[in-house]
Amino acid sequence: MYTISLTPDMQASALVLGCMRLTRLTGSELDLHLKTALELGINFFDHADIYGGNGTCERHFGQWLQANPSLRSQMLIQSKCGIVQNEARQNVAFDFSYGHILKSVENSLQNLGIEQLDVLLLHRPDALFEPEEVAAAFDELFASGKVRAFGVSNMHSRQIELLQSATSHKLAANQLQFGPAHTGMIDHAIRMNTTLPLAEDLDSATLDYCRLHGMTIQAWSPFQSGFIAGTYMDNPDYPELNAALEEVGRKYGITKNGAVAAWIARHPAKMQIIAGTMNTQRLREIAAGMDIPLTREDWYRIYASEGRDLP
Repeated sequence: MYTISLTPDMQASALVLGCMRLTRLTGSELDLHLKTALELGINFFDHADIYGGNGTCERHFGQWLQANPSLRSQMLIQSKCGIVQNEARQNVAFDFSYGHILKSVENSLQNLGIEQLDVLLLHRPDALFEPEEVAAAFDELFASGKVRAFGVSNMHSRQIELLQSATSHKLAANQLQFGPAHTGMIDHAIRMNTTLPLAEDLDSATLDYCRLHGMTIQAWSPFQSGFIAGTYMDNPDYPELNAALEEVGRKYGITKNGAVAAWIARHPAKMQIIAGTMNTQRLREIAAGMDIPLTREDWYRIYASEGRDLP
């Protein structure tokens, strides 16, 4: 599996294990899943302070780390902060204030039972954020050794530019939803100079911006049909996409899960792919597709399914 240079001294696996659903696994299941991930070459683990509610998934992972302390050195651990939820786990605010960022990191470190996060991302844009305040929090966390690198999630290019203008820490990553059924980042580019549906630029050309500025895109929920609509895999509402994935996967000797991974990995942006599956066999299938070099024809076959006709 290829790796990504998130920073000059941080080589991360292109495939990331997303930890949002860790609490679905029992202790023995979690042990098998995390050790399998490491065996597959996955060294990057993605958390957020809200996953599971009030850091529950981080604590679940931390308990496993406590039982397997020698494996910490093989891992890069990322967490995210900035979303404020109520007791019903509904988003009620976004908070990029100095105090909230510092408190969130302290809580994540305690939950995980570690002394340092390798990467901290700001989870969703805070309309009230002050770049200088965020920069001060980054400086404090870096100087104290609590965070090695910083990035964002779900931010478009102008928001990133505004934040980067205030901080000396180069933003390493931007976590964005991307997959064969969620292609907003590339639709408008393919349809540039047309009046076709999907030709409108809705994200300020963020993919191109990240490539120009050396920011790694981390593709979240690549197997989801939308934001919370569920997976498209074997979903009767997506017959053409599933047929394309089946056809391409058969050609390369991989499953449809592997074909999705190969499709994303084929993009020259060299994205990281966040696989949030808690099914160990599915994780193996995804990993098997990471180094498969799809042809352009096969890549566009998958892209154009479900009615995305090329201009």
